[in-house]
Parts: sequence; C-alpha cells; structure tokens
Amino acid sequence: MNFVSQVARFLTDGANWSGSGGVPALFLAQLKLSAVAVFAAVLVGVALGTALGHSGRGSFVVLNAANAARAIPSFALITLLAIQPSIARLQQGGFVAASIAMFALAVPPVLTNAYVGVRDIDPAVRSAALAMGMKPLQLFRVVELPLALPLIMAGARTAAVEVVATATLAAYVGYSDLGTFIFSGLALRDDVETFTGALLVALLALGVDLLMAAAGRALTPAGMKAGARTARDAALGADEVAAGAQG
Repeated sequence: MNFVSQVARFLTDGANWSGSGGVPALFLAQLKLSAVAVFAAVLVGVALGTALGHSGRGSFVVLNAANAARAIPSFALITLLAIQPSIARLQQGGFVAASIAMFALAVPPVLTNAYVGVRDIDPAVRSAALAMGMKPLQLFRVVELPLALPLIMAGARTAAVEVVATATLAAYVGYSDLGTFIFSGLALRDDVETFTGALLVALLALGVDLLMAAAGRALTPAGMKAGARTARDAALGADEVAAGAQG
C-alpha cells in the first residue's frame, strides 16, 4: 500500500507535470515519435502490400523479408543507428534513430495485412467490376482498397500499439519521452519512477488502441458492417437453437 501511495504522490507532484521533463511534454514527445513512424509505415506498407496483393508477384520474397525484420531486436537496432556518424552528428539524432527503428517495427504488420486484405478479395467481385467497364486503377480505388480497409486498419492498429509501447527505447539514445522516467528510475534504482513511467506508457498504448479501433470501425464500409452483424446474429441464433435442443 505504501508503494501505491508513493506512485500517487509522484503523479500528483506538480514538479513532474511542468517543464520539458514533465509528463505532458514527454507524453507529446512520445506521441510525435510514434505518429511519424506509424504514418511512414502506413504509407509504405499499404502502397507495397496492396500492389503485391493486386499483382501477386514478388510477394513471397517481400513478405518474408518484412517478417524476418521482426526478429531484429528494436533495442539493438536503435542503438546501432544512434552511433552512426551521419545520425549522431544531427541535432535530433536520437529522434531520427528512434524513428527509423520504430518504422522498421511498424512496417511488417501493415504490409502483411494490406497484402492479405487485397489478395483475399473474392475473384468474382473483381470480375464483376471489370465486366462493368472499370479500369485497373479504378478497380483498385473503388473496389479493392475499400474491401481491404478493415484488415489494413487492423494492421495499422497493431503497428501503432507496438510502436507506442516500444518508443520508450528512444530515451536511451537521447530523445526524451516517457521512457525517460523508466531509464532514469532504473539508473537511480527508483522503483516508483520506473513503475510510473511504465504505467503511463501502458495507458498511452491503451488509449491509442481504443482510438485506432474506433477509426477502424468508422472506416469500414457500411455493407461490410451489415455483413458482419448478420454473421454475428446468425451465429448467436445457431447457439440459441443448439442450447434449446440440448434443453
């Protein structure tokens, strides 16, 4: 109970909420880093993934290379990038190194989901669209991309949460974000500060997850929402029938 009160005292201390080292400033810094990395990953991942899903060419090599990148520890990558002379001499070297490392972390789920979302579209839908006179680019823009959007948003959601949770490593290479509390606490053996930093990161990740989930629902085509509701209602009805038969 004493530990909880110490955490509460840390969070209510006005000194921890003001200046460049305060919670709001570090919170915004982590959001900025995460937004840059995820936005760039969405641009690259969606463009490449949808192109591969549409053409079906080269997908094996690209997707396996992207998934293999997941095996690279983010901590090792961000450290290696930060000590590169071309990055280290920059005024915002820590931000640049962290952005590249977080971009590498975010690309695989976006790329994979974009590819699968376009690839798994019913061929009959494509044939019907082409029979109506749609050009390939129009087919992609009007049919394929909207149908793949829910899966693309799911990939972006996964990437965003992963990046927000991992961006704390940026504090190790000189970019101040919520990870500053964690590394500072570890260095000073201050469990309260370390735990508080981790708690704030967890809350931020949860908030981003909820926001991305809402965005995914908002961007899902109405017809797909209706289809999902119909399938869900049918499943519930089947469960009720089965329960009645057992009774």
